[in-house]
Amino acid sequence: MNRTSIKLDEPLILVGCGNMGYALLRGWIDTSTVDPAAVHVVEPVRVLRERAMALGVNTHETCETLPAKAGIIVFALKPQAVQIELPSYQRFSDGTVFVSIAAGVPAGKLKLLLESPRIVRAMPNTPTSIGKGSTIIFTGSAVEDGELENVLSLFKAGGAVHQVTREDLIDAATAISGSGPAYIFYLIECLGDAARELGLPAEVASKLAKETVHGAAALAFASNDHPAELRRQVTSPNGTTAAAMSVLATESALSALILRATKAAFQRSLELGGAEELGLTSSDQGTK
Repeated sequence: MNRTSIKLDEPLILVGCGNMGYALLRGWIDTSTVDPAAVHVVEPVRVLRERAMALGVNTHETCETLPAKAGIIVFALKPQAVQIELPSYQRFSDGTVFVSIAAGVPAGKLKLLLESPRIVRAMPNTPTSIGKGSTIIFTGSAVEDGELENVLSLFKAGGAVHQVTREDLIDAATAISGSGPAYIFYLIECLGDAARELGLPAEVASKLAKETVHGAAALAFASNDHPAELRRQVTSPNGTTAAAMSVLATESALSALILRATKAAFQRSLELGGAEELGLTSSDQGTK
């Protein structure tokens, strides 16, 4: 992944340093994307604040002790916390780019809470913590190109970055890449359980499940073939894989289940954002 060190004229502020916030922070520091001295982390939970402090960044229990200005503020908050926390950052609205990773919270709502049009929405996922993440970015026209490049560099520190020009696609991506690692972890869990049920020792079962998913994903990336073709290459006629696929590939089995699951995640993303409460639509939120 192509990563770029960035020099910020004003501090970079990270609000929230839980699992996702810390994953982002580790990526910035480990890849030397930003100077730790330029980063300020706001985290009320002491143990999480101390974990961030160990990386050499500045830490704050509340926003009251932050510098007077900021170049970029990244909100790594749960959707339920956005309504409460964001108004405290309205004092930064002059010249600051605000980045939110809160699932489902639309740009229109963020603009109202922050009293600023300089909004970027991003949806990273947890593999960002090891540089294997996927992040979807949407930004409005009030964010300048140079500022956007800095934002993109922040997320490239954690893996691949993809931009979309329609905000509703952020919610679709949330259901795939944002929540997707949980689906894969569950698949690994199920494969391991099945291996144990078939008599394999627990340690071997766990390793086989992880190695199989890891290896298959690596092969999919390395090959130019469509995943369907890779599947056919494994599936010999009347063989063991064909017997398994006769169960998985029925009309009501895995494909339909995944579609139902991702649609449920997509709908929940919309509900968490509360866009309907504000009467906001995608046309209110601009494109870049």
